[in-house]
Amino acid sequence: MSYVIEMNNIRKEFPGIVANDNITLQVKKGEIHALLGENGAGKSTLMNVLFGLYQPEKGDIVVRGEKVKITDPNVANDLGIGMVHQHFMLVDKFTVTENIILGNEPSKFGRINIKKAAKEVEEISNRYGLRVDPYAKIENISVGMQQRVEILKTLYRGAEILIFDEPTAVLTPQEIQELINIMKMLVKEGKSIILITHKLKEIMAVCDRCTVIRRGVGIGTVNVSETNPDKLAAMMVGREVNFSVEKNPATPKETIVSIKGLTVNDSRGVTAVKNLSLDFKAGEIIGLAGVDGNGQSELIEAITGLRKVESGTISLNGKDITNLKPRKVTEAGLGHIPEDRHKYGLVLDFTIGENIVLQTYYQQPYSKNGILNHSEMYKKAKALIEDFDVRTPSEYTPARALSGGNQQKAIIAREVDRSPDFLIAAQPTRGLDVGAIESIHRRLVMERDKGRAVLLMSLELDEVLNVSDRIAVIYEGEIVDIVDAAQTNERELGLLMAGGKKEKEGEAQ
Repeated sequence: MSYVIEMNNIRKEFPGIVANDNITLQVKKGEIHALLGENGAGKSTLMNVLFGLYQPEKGDIVVRGEKVKITDPNVANDLGIGMVHQHFMLVDKFTVTENIILGNEPSKFGRINIKKAAKEVEEISNRYGLRVDPYAKIENISVGMQQRVEILKTLYRGAEILIFDEPTAVLTPQEIQELINIMKMLVKEGKSIILITHKLKEIMAVCDRCTVIRRGVGIGTVNVSETNPDKLAAMMVGREVNFSVEKNPATPKETIVSIKGLTVNDSRGVTAVKNLSLDFKAGEIIGLAGVDGNGQSELIEAITGLRKVESGTISLNGKDITNLKPRKVTEAGLGHIPEDRHKYGLVLDFTIGENIVLQTYYQQPYSKNGILNHSEMYKKAKALIEDFDVRTPSEYTPARALSGGNQQKAIIAREVDRSPDFLIAAQPTRGLDVGAIESIHRRLVMERDKGRAVLLMSLELDEVLNVSDRIAVIYEGEIVDIVDAAQTNERELGLLMAGGKKEKEGEAQ
């Protein structure tokens, strides 16, 4: 059997950790090959070795039958290997075309021919059904579009083998479907794709074969047509995983948060939340369902003090918290797992231990008379790292060095441990594997059962249906309906999310 890529017995070490322990990966030409594993299992590390960002301690790489040494990403590009990173490598202020040609600019007599490049970008874009405007600025386009720009960047450089690192982690369900169609189109054109993911549904929908890694060790490669999500999950985490959330019916009590007539603008000054009213009761999880960009992010930013409220009020435990500073809101009894973990969740250059006490470092026992008590801080961090299974060499490791999923677990540990009266969980399981998702869902239900109010905002409809007690559907900045999670389904929610009306009893289902 001839393979387009062979990675044989790859070993990659970092101080105190073996990230890849003699892993073998073989990819056929024209296939979509999934690389599956828990957060921190070593998937991205292995692909960074293939892309030349890391050098392995042991093992060899064979591309199209020839043994190669990939010393940096330029060598990978020359071999026709392109990588679409989990966290996009784009310059916000540049146009699509400027980003795509960066480092590979077509020039004549020292002048860059943007028109020629834009034409070429448009041709490639149309050929693969990417529909990207070559002159749009990155800061003005959606996350899904930005990802297409990353794909275009690799195609512009002539990539035949594409590595997608967690490509759907930040996409809406509609964008995920579009991406799946794009991947199928690329493979039809003769490209080969390696898909790093832990979304089993996507593997079943689009992949030919799947290689599983667990804690840095290769577990095996299977044909997707001969397996199922339960088997893949067990291979990935080493045990059976329960996909349904076990919980007793909610017993809501007093109102913890009351939002009345809230109006909030987006970054462009356009109204994103319109005269919205919503109450959250103790002992209940309310899911917020909506197509991305319908005001849910602005609503959460307004509640947490990250965005100005134009009109209306927000009260928490009877106290008006409208337009208070984030720390004051936190001290009033709010916890926030933010949608964007890098922007609002972590200080990447701080250690993971420092990040875990970000909300409490100025309080005792972590601080006295303005002097930090580092031993108490790191003692607390160590306990939470163990409790929430944050995979890190130590509590002194910079947050930047952790995998995206483990960064997320650290944020969740920090916010849930404080057990705030009102917990906002925005996309809490984005980028997490099935084992971690199961654990996070259990934690949210535990908080509910302690008598806390929980707001779950997720673009994953099955997550909203599974975890929530009631679901508030947001459309164009307004709550169009609140439904009982046990009495609805994806079809009905999808209709409401698109601005439609709920079907009445007795109508055709």
